[in-house]
This record gives sequence, C-alpha cells and structure tokens, in this order.
Amino acid sequence: MENAANAEEREAEKSCLEDAERPAAAVSDVPEENTTPSGSEPPAEPEKEPAGDQGGSPSQGKSESEEVPEKEPPPGEEEDEEAASRNRKLDTEGEPEQGAAGDEEVPPQKRKLEGDDVQGEAASGDGEGTPSKKPKTETEEGSEKEKGSEEGHGSTVAAHYNELQEVGLEKRSQSRIFYLRNFNNWMKSVLIGEFIERVRQKKKRDITVLDLGCGKGGDLLKWKKGKINKLVCTDIADVSVQQCQQRYSDMKSRLRETDYMYDAEFVAADSSKELLADKFSDPEMRFDICSCQFAYHYAFETYEQADMMLRNACERLGPGGYFIGTTPNSFELIKRLEASDSDSFGNDVYTVKFQKKGEYPLFGCKYDFNLEGVVNVPEFLVYFPLLTEMAKKYNMKLVFKKTFLEFYEEKIKNVDNKMLLKRMQALEPYPANEHSKLVSDNMEDYEHAVKYIKNGQTRMPLGTLSKSEWEATSIYLVFAFEKQP
Repeated sequence: MENAANAEEREAEKSCLEDAERPAAAVSDVPEENTTPSGSEPPAEPEKEPAGDQGGSPSQGKSESEEVPEKEPPPGEEEDEEAASRNRKLDTEGEPEQGAAGDEEVPPQKRKLEGDDVQGEAASGDGEGTPSKKPKTETEEGSEKEKGSEEGHGSTVAAHYNELQEVGLEKRSQSRIFYLRNFNNWMKSVLIGEFIERVRQKKKRDITVLDLGCGKGGDLLKWKKGKINKLVCTDIADVSVQQCQQRYSDMKSRLRETDYMYDAEFVAADSSKELLADKFSDPEMRFDICSCQFAYHYAFETYEQADMMLRNACERLGPGGYFIGTTPNSFELIKRLEASDSDSFGNDVYTVKFQKKGEYPLFGCKYDFNLEGVVNVPEFLVYFPLLTEMAKKYNMKLVFKKTFLEFYEEKIKNVDNKMLLKRMQALEPYPANEHSKLVSDNMEDYEHAVKYIKNGQTRMPLGTLSKSEWEATSIYLVFAFEKQP
C-alpha cells in the first residue's frame, strides 16, 4: 500500500481531507437530512385493493405488501424476484391498496412469516441464505485474528464469505430476516433497473457492466432482465466468484433457443488493493455501469484502499457512465451510537459494536456488524462527504445520495415498482393468516401496523416489516455518481 501512496495520491488525499469535515461525534451535531427521522416507522401498505377502488391508473398493478425498508448486512444480496416468489407462498395474494383516500405508505414494521427467508446476500453480496458454520475453537479464532492483523482486513472479509454455506430455498424461507432480505433485494432491483434505463436512453445497445463485489451472483438475473451485453463480476472471495460463475452457467444451460443471455467473465481479486483492468480479458474495456452493492465500506480501512476501490469502479467508466451502490450511512450509525449508553447498539436482528465511542477517524473507523447469522465481520465507516470529494479525482459527479427510507418512499409511487415489491415478497403480510406466523414473536414489532389498521386507512392484510428489521435496514443509503465528459 505504501508504494501506491505516490505524490499524486497524497495530494488528492490532502485535498479531500481539507474539503471534507469529520463526521459529527454527537447526535445533536449530525445533519438532520442524513439520518433516519427520529421515531420513523416501517412502511405499511394494504395488501388488497378495496372493492370498487378505481383510483389508480389502469396500468398500475397492485403493489406487493407495503414495502418496509429493512437493513441488511452490507453485501446483502438476495436471490432474484422469481426465486423469491417460488420460495414462499403467501395466502394473502391481494395487492396494496391504491388510490384510497388517506392511504399512504407507512414504513414497515411488519411481521415475518416462517419459511419466508428469501435469498439475500450479505456483505460482499454473496450469501444465498443463512450460513451454516461450525463454531471455531479458541485456537482457530486466535490464529485467524493473528493472520488478519498481518494480511489486513481483506483476508478476514474473504475468509468470512468463502466460509458461508449455501442452503436450500426451504431453509432460507425460515429465516428471521426473510422479508428484510427481500426488501433489500427489491431496493437493489429498483436501483439497477433505473440506471440501466438511464444508460439505454443514451445508447441503444451494447451495455457493459462491472459488478464490484458480486458475491455469489445475487444480481445475475437483474442484469439479464436489463438485457445488457457484457458483465464482469469480481469479488475478493474466490469461492464466491466460483459459485457466481457456476450460477451463470446454470442460467445459460436453462435458456430456451430464443432466450437472450449476456456474455460474462469472472475475476477473483481484492478491488481495494489490485488494479482490476490488468485482469480483464480486454484491459481497455469500458463500462456503462459499475454496481457496488453492500461492499464499498470494506475499502475504507485506509485512504489508499478507498482510492483504489474508487479507481476500479470509475476509471474505466465511459463518459455518462454511472457508479451506483448501497452502503451504511455513517451519520445514522454515529447518531445511534451516541444515543446508546455503551459502545454498541441494535436489537434481536442486528448489532453494531464500535471499538471506541467519540472518536471517528476518516479512515479505519472500524466496527463489528452482525446480522442474524448472515454477516459477522468488521466494517469501516464511509464518511460520504469525503467519498464525494475523492470521486472528483476520477471526474465523477454525485447524482444523488438517499437513505433507504427516502428511496423507498420515492420509488414505491411507481406502479411497476409496487408490483415488483409484491412479486419479491418484500413485505410481510399482517396479520398472519391461519397457515403461517409472524417472523417476530414480539408484538411490539408490529405496533405501527396495528396503529395503521386502527386508523381505518386500509383493509387487511397489511404489508409491512417488523420494527426490528426496519431498524436494521434503515441504516443504509443508496448512491449514484455520473462520469463527466
């Protein structure tokens, strides 16, 4: 890493540090627009349309259970919407009510049904279900920590995701975070779909994409539906890359004669330390989109690593190309930490533990994140104003940065997005039907849904997320940068 710290990089780093301020250390200092509104509740929408309600446009399909933002482990990848739909069958097939007076989307605090754990991927986007791991002995844990300190955080991340075991659909459907993972997957689907369309408005064909932190290939189907021409998948975990490649091969083998499938290549590499272009089949390849889902925060260990990750994401983008992704919101994390009585916070679904409260360096601000057995690995705060400044080095301009709540509330207004939400089972039906049960046994997790129903704004069942899941997923934000001419 020291060799990479040349004069140009040091100058860029100095400029970034001068232009960007350190994250606020106290809750009261955190900019309001960068945090989840205090007391905000999970989304809640009616699952069935009221009889005779013709308020929406004919093309507006019924939305899936009301979408409720949920927090997933960084690379939280989930299976495509088709797989999600096959994974769990809900008795409540109605769609969210639309056009009814006073019917508004309410953040989900909803229940989960057993067996409704959709494929979701964590951190580097690998994870095809709740991992099954054998407990490590103290000797093994000690040696791993020793190795991690010598080789850096990257080896720890790679080892974590390489050890994640794939499980079947039935097992995934029983996960406590089934709906949360589906919700996060819906967020990714909408984000990816939006920017494929933006690119298509500029060029009609031959769209090339770089999936940075592809994991086991949770987004392969999204790219197929977007009818792109070429995909390059890369991840630090070599086992995950192998599984991603196998998944791609399986998809191709199931194609009918008239079906279309993009070309793809796969690269196992540490994008925060290695220049990816040297590993491409064509070193001069240009991309229209770079997608980095729940993975960039692993690179914020040092300036050099964060810069190399940015270089890999943006340097090979063509003019008008986009760098899109999802990452934890540092303002929200610090806000919750400062409001806590200790150096950690969370609930029965997720926990975040910092090394020290009150000190938040721009790089290397490490915390441990745990999400229901799916993710259990150290991460680093990404101070977004600093990332925005650093991106200027590669001629990138911020298009938007939005919290999951803001993005959800904006995109759920679109009829197609609502229909997709339902197909992907991104919200939990409340109350549960006679053949299922809520994912949470704590009724306080559904107080928001009960209140919404009592207000007479909807008909049951209602689609939402449990409060615990919403607290987890609302830690994230979505972002997009555009390459300038």
